[in-house]
Parts: sequence; structure tokens; C-alpha cells
Amino acid sequence: MALCKIFPFAFILLCCSCYLISGQRFDYPTANLSTTWINSVSAPHSVDFTDGSRVRAILLRGTFGPKYACGFYCNGNCDTYLFAIFIVQTNSASQITSPAIGFPQVVWSANRNNPVRINSTLQLTAQGDLVLRNADGTLAWSTNTAGKSVAGLSLTDEGNLVLFDSNNATVWQSFDHPTDALVPGQKLVSGMKLTASVSTTNWTKGGLFSLSAIDNGLVAFIESNPPQTYFDATIGGLDPSGGSNYVKYLDGSLTLFTNSSGTTELVLVSITPASSAQYMKLESNGHLKVYEWKNRWGEVDDLLTGFRGVCNYPTVCGRYGICTMGQCSCPKSSNSTTYFRPINVRLPNLGCSEAKKLSCNNLKKHRLLEVEDVDYFAFTADISNTDVNTCKRACLNKCSCKAAFFRSGLNSSRAIGECYLPTEIFSLMNNEKDKTRYDSVAFIKVQV
Repeated sequence: MALCKIFPFAFILLCCSCYLISGQRFDYPTANLSTTWINSVSAPHSVDFTDGSRVRAILLRGTFGPKYACGFYCNGNCDTYLFAIFIVQTNSASQITSPAIGFPQVVWSANRNNPVRINSTLQLTAQGDLVLRNADGTLAWSTNTAGKSVAGLSLTDEGNLVLFDSNNATVWQSFDHPTDALVPGQKLVSGMKLTASVSTTNWTKGGLFSLSAIDNGLVAFIESNPPQTYFDATIGGLDPSGGSNYVKYLDGSLTLFTNSSGTTELVLVSITPASSAQYMKLESNGHLKVYEWKNRWGEVDDLLTGFRGVCNYPTVCGRYGICTMGQCSCPKSSNSTTYFRPINVRLPNLGCSEAKKLSCNNLKKHRLLEVEDVDYFAFTADISNTDVNTCKRACLNKCSCKAAFFRSGLNSSRAIGECYLPTEIFSLMNNEKDKTRYDSVAFIKVQV
């Protein structure tokens, strides 16, 4: 009180100064037209992490804790970089911290199949195009938004990179171009999909697995011809004429929003509610995993693993490998003939190779190897209400058929059942009858 009486002006000045300091923004979430960023060793907001990754942030939204940023990123091999959105740890001044544990979590990238090198550039042009060029000036990626009234670039609190116009309306957004991850608040409109990378170290788009939103839910499949489904979370009886349906990542669920009878919300997959920053990623092995920050990043959910466990994943035991309680083996014949061998005896999960490759030149040398109590993840009946001999003949008469899978009622003596004739074989699995409640047998085509 005495200070206010003696030094009223000084007190007011001190209070105003404190207010200005505390009200100052330290994050940098937006950019104007005609801005260029260079992926150089001297670029600001550059951080090296102990896992070998490196980021050079150009936009960052928020302070203190796990926050979204975007910029140049490399994941250990820093000869090449992605332009990506990632979650990093920040302090109260929006500086990227925790290089030993807060490793950047990439949730979107622009140029998975066309990484760029040091001294590459990202430019928000005067015409409103966001353009990524390699160090030699060649085009690596673009939003193709020139002439579309773009006024600026912004990274939102939800991790969405947005080009907006003078009315703050969205012209282009990263949420419309998902890669292999989803963040809370993001949605997949019917027809959109996540596509896995080739491997944990090769982030190229071109992995075997995809997760697609369709009008009545979600389907995960392995890329083959035709695609084979290994997970299905769909709702029957929906009227698709009501408008475009979509699946949204909410706190605690993946939920289908449908306009079939007014806006309806239907939970497809339950998720552990978030207590901190969270995201999900479709891994290169087909798993859809949820990660959360709890003093470090850790897995909290493995969403596509149903009651059959890991054996239901298409590549868990490689091609032709049989999965039994997570262990892999090759199909064996009842006699001394060997039709399949492990690709690597010490690594049985790599799958099995054929002793003799199948050839259509002489169909008379095709035989069917019978393997009891073996099932397949992607069973879709090609022939219904049939008997086992008809199922076998159908495969032998069709060159492209690689196996005949026959399912029938439990203890039904295979009288009548359903027949599936796939043209490509991935991992097989032991049929756990107490769970499936049906009998199953595989007839695998081999060359003699």
C-alpha cells in the first residue's frame, strides 16, 4: 500500500510490464503469404533427439506439454527428410524440450514417397500455394492451391494444418489427406483410408495394410487382388441415401456419424479415454495401436486384435505359415513328402516357401494338401451350401485358386458347409473350435 502512495506511477508501470510479459505469445502457429523456410543446419527451432530423429519446426501451436508442430523431420537417417506434423514436448516458452524421452511422434506427412534433402525449401507462395522443393529445386510436393484465395497458413490445436482464406474459411487441410495416423477430433469420410508404411524404418507409403471408412463403418484389409479383409466394424441396416457418413476419433471411441435417419452416432471401436496427448497409428504389421504420453510415449490400445488374438493378423506367420497361440509352423503332409519349408528356421514368423512353385502349365500335377483344423482370417464364401468334395474340385479346376477352405457346423461331419477359394495365401491359423463354434479344414494346392 505504501509503495502505491509513494511510487504510484512506478507501480502502474511495473504492473503493465508484468501483464505484457505474461500475455506474450511464444508459439508460432501461423504464417503469411510469401514466406519461405529452408531446411538448413542453422534453421531455428531445430532439435536433435537421442533416438536419432531430428525436427526443424516451422509452426508450433501452444505451450507447456505435448503440442503439435510441423516442419522438417528425419527418423534416424538424416540424409532425407519429411515435411510432417508431429507431437513434441514443449516448455512454457514453446521451446521443444525432452530430447531424451519426448521423441517426436509423426501423425501426418506430405512426402512419404518423395523425401527431401538438406537445404530443401518449403514456400507459402504469394499465390497461395504451399510448395516443397528439394535442394536442387525439383518439386517434391504441393497443395496445388495457387489462385484459390489463400490468405495464410495455420496449425490448429487439433493438429490440422490449414490453408485459409480472408474469411477464415478452409481452402485446404491436412485432415483431408490422412496418411497412416489419426489424432483426436479427426475424421475419415467414407472413402478415405489410412495406409501403412512399408516397415518401421521405411516410412514409404506402400505397405500391405489399409484401414478404410465405408458408409456403414470401418474395414481393415491387406492389399491383394482382390483385397482380403481381416477386421470389420460395420453397422447393418443403414440407409446410405442420407448423405456422406464419416468415422470420427472421439475421446474413448471411433464413432460412426450417419445421416441415415437424422444424425446418429454409433460407436464402432472403444478406446481407452485419454488422460494426455493421444493418437493412433496403423502399423506396418496391420495393428492399429493407440499411443499416449505418460511421462514418455507408450502403447495403451491395440484396437484390431479381436477374440482370436494375434493369429488373426494376415502376416503374423508370413505366407503359408500356420499360427497356433502366436507360434508359427509350416503345413505338413501325412506322408514323408515335404511341400513347405521355413524361409528361415530360426525365424519361423517369416513364413514358408513352396518346395515346388505352382505352375499352370500342367494342372494334372496339382494336388491338395489336407490340413485339419486350420482356418483363415479372410473367409468369404465363394460357394455356399456345398459339400467338401465340390469345394476341392472347384479349386483344382481353377488355376488361380491357391487353397480351398471349408467350414461346416461343429461336429457336422462336413456334410454341408461353405467354401472359400482365395487366389493369394497369407498366414493361416489354428481353428480354436471353442471360440469359433465351427469345424474348419484347409486344402492347400501344391505342385507334385
